[in-house]
Formats: sequence, structure tokens, C-alpha cells
Amino acid sequence: MMNLAEFHFIRPYWLLAIIPAAVIAILLFKNKLNQGNWSNVCDEELMPFILQEKAVPHNRWTLSLGSLASLLIITALAGPTWERLPSPIFRNDAALVIALDLSLSMNSSDIKPTRLSRARFKIADILRQRKDGQTALLVYAGDVFTVTPLTEDTETIASQLSALTTDIMPSQGSNTVLAIEKAVELLKQAGLQSGEILLITDAVNYDETVNTVESLADYHLSILGVGTAEGAPIKVAQGGFLKDRQGNIVLPKLNSNELSRLASKGNGIYKTISDDDSDIESLLKQFDTSIEKQSSSDNSLFIEQWNEKGPWLLLLALPLVALQFRKGLLSFAFICLLPFPKPSYALEWKDLWQTHDQQAQQAFKQKKYQQASEQFDSLQWKAASQYKAGMIKEAAETLNKDESAIGLYNKGNALAQQGKLKEALEAYKRSLEKNPSNEDAKYNIELVEKELEKQKQSQQDKQQGDDKEKSEQKDGEQQDKDQQSGESEDQQKQQSEQDSDSKPSENQKNEQEQEQEQEQEQQSQSENEKQDKQETEEKQAQQKAQSSEYDEKQQADDQWLERIPYDPAGLLKRKFKYQYGQRGRKETGSQVW
Repeated sequence: MMNLAEFHFIRPYWLLAIIPAAVIAILLFKNKLNQGNWSNVCDEELMPFILQEKAVPHNRWTLSLGSLASLLIITALAGPTWERLPSPIFRNDAALVIALDLSLSMNSSDIKPTRLSRARFKIADILRQRKDGQTALLVYAGDVFTVTPLTEDTETIASQLSALTTDIMPSQGSNTVLAIEKAVELLKQAGLQSGEILLITDAVNYDETVNTVESLADYHLSILGVGTAEGAPIKVAQGGFLKDRQGNIVLPKLNSNELSRLASKGNGIYKTISDDDSDIESLLKQFDTSIEKQSSSDNSLFIEQWNEKGPWLLLLALPLVALQFRKGLLSFAFICLLPFPKPSYALEWKDLWQTHDQQAQQAFKQKKYQQASEQFDSLQWKAASQYKAGMIKEAAETLNKDESAIGLYNKGNALAQQGKLKEALEAYKRSLEKNPSNEDAKYNIELVEKELEKQKQSQQDKQQGDDKEKSEQKDGEQQDKDQQSGESEDQQKQQSEQDSDSKPSENQKNEQEQEQEQEQEQQSQSENEKQDKQETEEKQAQQKAQSSEYDEKQQADDQWLERIPYDPAGLLKRKFKYQYGQRGRKETGSQVW
């Protein structure tokens, strides 16, 4: 049934082609009507002798049908529609938030190798089997933190799993309420009125959590229980096992009854972790069932895909076009209406049915990031595609035109990847001015400032080393001059003693003078060579110092840039600690496992 309230044109600018089409139709009508009107100037008896053919009666039907066909074609190209398609890829908009418990009890080894290791394996299986849809990952203990927000890039989430250990959490405990509230917050921030929450844990406080779960409304909570009913002690890094305040060894056990009751309150299901994929298959089936129910009653999550009716209008235009085939008037008019492409681009068939952003979005999903960056009109999507394609410099240049808080933050990330720390710091600060609640920008500012301070200290140490080296060179030159002066005085004294001891003959005197001249020449040459050598050494030392300074700066930048991928656990630990300090929360004094 046609819904007039949603009637619109997908490509409305095509309707502008009606104007030149109308002009052409009017001109053709006028020309047709004026054709064969010789009877106005000639007698009817003379007409057979003047005209080679008999006068034909005026026929407006041909032009009328051609004009109607042109109107139908233009309307079809504009893309009339009034019906939204239930997307066959509806799961792409389905959202799942996984909340992983990182309390100390997850280190228990009642299931091998540990509860936490098996939980990470199950998350990897979920990401691999789910394939599409938006997914987020939270971790919690005494507080809750976001590892990755809602995203379709499951590979990014999977790459973070190995870094998730209990020692990265700044506070211990098992605050399930905060974890659920944070999951709901992520879903609402994405504008989703429904979604799935998967809690992976070994224990909950049912009485403290049940009220929060009952208020979830259209957000469903499912639970994957990790552990056994027998339990196992918790190993600590210092050796031995974790003990409570009374000195007893802590033996955390899996309470399936409470977990199952809580999942039921959240309109989800509970499954105990298994050695096969039966637990994952049941959970994924539950997620799919919830999505199907939601899609049948609410289309608020449908993607912008409409059932276009334009091709049906082309079927109506075909018979009319067939009537104009001999004269080809409609073909000529259609060619005149086609917009001429720009010289640097070729008009493609898909350009008639999809915008550049829609084509770029398809290329982005297919991981053809360079192609997507060339097609996107949106600055943020264009920069994201360039960043994914490794075109960091181009991404930073694109983001120069985006003065939003997100654009400036992404620009800072791109500049940091290039080693331009001062420019990155400025971008982070401007982003923080526009959005003071951006904790990631605050953390990055602190990190960049520390790195700049290290570089400044390194340069100062290098300058002090260069000054010391120059001072030592000057001292060496002065010692060489003093030594040469002493040798000259000794030679003069020796010559004076020889003159006083005996009076040489004239020949001997000439020979001595010649020897002295030769010695002076050799000494002069030696001094010149030594001076040239010193100058060469100074130039080489200066060049080496400059090269060393550049190498050290480059090495420092590379080390800073490589710090994230090589130490993901350390990065998360510092990030969580910073966020925990910013929140200013106090310890609750409850159990720490």
C-alpha cells in the first residue's frame, strides 16, 4: 500500500531536466504546426503543382506521446519511492556489547588453562561466527572501562584480547551494576533503542544487580558463566594462593542458579561455558531471535534503503519510445538532456543510481580503503579511509578542513603517527576545548607532553656532550702548541751550545744553514698538515653530531610511535589508571575478587 507521507525522490535533481525537455517539446510543437501552411499564401488550385507531396493533416499525437515518454524517463531517473525496504543485511545494524569480568577470580584454573583464557577464546569465537553487526567490548572489576566502542571492525577487538589480564585493572572487585550501566550508555550513544548485552563472568551479586537488570527495557542481558561449581583457588604473582581477611584461601565457585535467574530477568539466556561451540551457538541464536522480533515491530533501525519505483515507469515509456523509433526524435531529446561529465571523470552507469558516498561506503566495507577515500564527499569518512589505507599525511591534510571536536582529535592522531608531536598536541588541545569531556584527548595530551619533555631532555644532554667534546678539542690544540714551542726553544739552545764549543769552517757553516732551512721547511709542512687534519676532524665531528642528533630524534619518534602496538597491555593499563583517577571514585571496601 502506498504511503504518501514517505513519498519522495531519491535523486530529485533529475527533475530539473523537465525544464529543457519542456522547451524542446514546445519548439517541436511550434515547428510541426507551421509545417505545410502554404494554403495561407497560395490558391488551393495551385497547391498540387507547387508541392511535391500532398499536404498532410496536422497530427499532434506523435509529439504528445514523445513528450510523455520524456517525462516518464526523467521521473524514473529521479527515483520515486514511498516504501522502505526491510534490509536483507539488517544484522549489520544489530548491536552487541560484551562485558568481560577481569576480577581476580577469573585467574582460577578449575577450567584449563584459566577461566580468563577460556573466556577470551569464547569471545574470539563469537566475533568470528557473528561476522557482521556492531560490537563493543567492555572490561570491569571494581570499575568499568571501554576497550573498543561499538564498531563493525571485529579484527580490532580480536587484536586486543591477548592484552586483557586482571593486572591491568586499577581497582579490584566485581561491580556488575557499573558494567551493565556502561553497556546501556554505549547503546544509547549510538542512537540504538534496542541491543544485546553479553555478560561473561563467574559470579554476580544478585540482590545488588536485579533492579538494574529489570530496568533494561528493550536491551536484553545474556550471561555466559565461566567456571565450575567446585571452584579452584586463585594463584597470586608472589606465589601461593589468594586469602581473605581471616587468612582462609579464597575458593570462588560458579553459582549458575543466580546467573540464570539474572539472565531471565534481563529477557536473555544463560549458558555455562563448554568445551565445544554449543554455548556460542545458543547465544548467537538468541541474539538473532531478538533482532527478528524487533525488526517485525519497529523499523527505526532500518538502514536508508528504499524500494525504488523508477524502473516500472521505464516499462510504461517503452511502447511510446517504439512509436518514435523511425524519426528518432525522442533519442535526440534524451541525448540533449544528459548532463555532460566533467573532463577528468567518466560517467558510469552506477552514478545514475548511487551517490558517491553510497559507492564509497560499499568500497569501505570491502576494505578497498584507497578507492573509498577517492569517492567519499564526507570529510570524516574520507579521512578515515585514508587513515585505513596508510595515507596518514593525506588524512591529516583532509582533516585540516574539519574543525569539529572529533575532526581535531583524529587530526591529532594522524599528526602523532607522522611524528609531528607539537602539531598533534595543539590539535588535541583544540579538540578538548570544543569537547571538554573527551577523556581520550586528555590522555593523549598527557602522553604527548611527556614525550616532548623526553625529547627536550635528550637534546639538552646531547648539547652538553657536544660542548664538552669541543672543550676537550681546544685543550688538546693548546697542548700541541705548547709542545711545539718547547721543541723550538730546545733546538735554539742546542745550536747556541754548538756555536760556543767550536768555530766551524765556512763549508761546515753553509751545511748547517742548509740543514736548518730543511728542518724549518719540514716543521712548517708538518704544522700545516696537522692544522688541515684538525680542521677536517672538526668538520667530521660536526657532521657526525648533526647526523647523530637527527638519528636520535628519529629514533625517539619511532620508539614513541611503536610503543602502542608492542605494548597493548601496558597502554590499556595506563589508560584505565588515568580514567580511574579522573573519575575520583573511592574503594567500596567489598571483596577484591
